[in-house]
Amino acid sequence: MFTQTAAFYDTIYGARGKDYRAEAAFVAATIRRARPDASTLLDVGCGTGAHLAEFQRLGFTVAGIDADAKMVALARSRVPDGRIEFADMTTFDLNERFDAVVSLFGSTAYARVPKHLDETLVRIAAHVAPGGIVLVEPFLDASVFRAGHVDAVFVDEPELKIARMSLSKQMGKIAILDFHYLVATLQGVARLFERHEVGLFDAKVYRSSFEAAGLSFETLASGPFDRGLYGGRPTP
Repeated sequence: MFTQTAAFYDTIYGARGKDYRAEAAFVAATIRRARPDASTLLDVGCGTGAHLAEFQRLGFTVAGIDADAKMVALARSRVPDGRIEFADMTTFDLNERFDAVVSLFGSTAYARVPKHLDETLVRIAAHVAPGGIVLVEPFLDASVFRAGHVDAVFVDEPELKIARMSLSKQMGKIAILDFHYLVATLQGVARLFERHEVGLFDAKVYRSSFEAAGLSFETLASGPFDRGLYGGRPTP
């Protein structure tokens, strides 16, 4: 997880052009086309709560879960009147159902293997209200992911400089992303390292997990989501 760099997470992805407002607006419109009266939303793998804040601005009563304690703290600060819980996506139980359950920015890929993806979708399905909708933004599948890809992102602010560099690796159907950071603040310069291991699930794997959880499955118009968007609803 981004435990060491949670405080810089939004700054780094902002430098990459990530637009939480546009993404949330597209998701909200998709939800309300399927269920015009939708008013409650759960974000599984909510991170810093940047999407949650936008969903709240769009009129949803929001909740979120994340398995990174520092991300949860940031999300609670950003959305103080939302229900934000520290929980594992494969086992969480909020004892509540929502009109929409979303999982964005490839969060479900942290399930790593199909068995745990199945468990994640079962828990997601258990939190969808009758007539509700599930929306999942995947990570990459093995046919698209490139092992040996060198990547870098840079932040250049007056009192914050960040260089994040990585070389992607692959082990079977798991992507290994080793992030190396150089972070300069007024307090000094720090070198940080984080390893992320994520599953390279294709659409067939997602379809299987959706359907095993009692959800329909379809590939939706993806709007601002370069990696696509999957949707499902509880089946009778």
